[in-house]
Amino acid sequence: MDRSAEFGRWKAQSLSKADLSRKGSVDEDAVEVVELLNSREEFFTTSSCAGRILLLDGSAEGSGVQKQHCCWLLVTHKPCARDDVMAALKGATSEAVLKFEPFILHVQCRTLQDAQTLHSVAIDSGFRNSGITVGKRGKTMLAVRSTHGLEVPLTHKGKLMVTEEYIEFLLTIANQKMEENKRRIGRFYNCLQHAVKRETISNSHSKIKERNNPLCTHKNRQSQGKAQSPSTTEDNGRELEDGDGLEISAALFLGDD
Repeated sequence: MDRSAEFGRWKAQSLSKADLSRKGSVDEDAVEVVELLNSREEFFTTSSCAGRILLLDGSAEGSGVQKQHCCWLLVTHKPCARDDVMAALKGATSEAVLKFEPFILHVQCRTLQDAQTLHSVAIDSGFRNSGITVGKRGKTMLAVRSTHGLEVPLTHKGKLMVTEEYIEFLLTIANQKMEENKRRIGRFYNCLQHAVKRETISNSHSKIKERNNPLCTHKNRQSQGKAQSPSTTEDNGRELEDGDGLEISAALFLGDD
């Protein structure tokens, strides 16, 4: 199957599925970004979270708190007040942890070049932990991430281990991070709009040039034929599939899919 057609099939299947997130819909602050990406033929989103403050109660065994084994005492995508946290802590029975999780977005891209364009947008917007993963079946995914999270334990075996004053201090930091997170989402959306506009203009000029220059069109077709010859694509695919999942550049990773 043609790669573009296969990507279109993946996109149609993904966007037709029900939203299985806890909320069941896209977060308000991420809606514009998600809608813009999904309106483009070269992208579609697979998951997103606009950023949130969480209070989780779970086991301290293992490394970090595993959400699937925890009780969600509090979750909000807006600034949080101390009284809300104190009230939620009454339900803690084990290891309660206060967390701020910044914006995260997963986007499947039609080509590696499309992913690199979107990666540049993410980096320029402040999401410097973003990265590209290429799967064995040719799926190219971009994860938009940043590092300004927060995670602090508050209770042990249900007993509060910090003062209310310290909790208020933590919430001041978490709320500041939430505001910065929102600004970064805004920058990402604006940068994405400009990148999409530049790409549209560039593609339009290329098509006009090809239509007005038959020789150019012939050369391009010859070039495309060489680039897509069986030996070239098979070798490139083999290089990707034989990878062991290690990082192979600053932003490009090999995945299992």
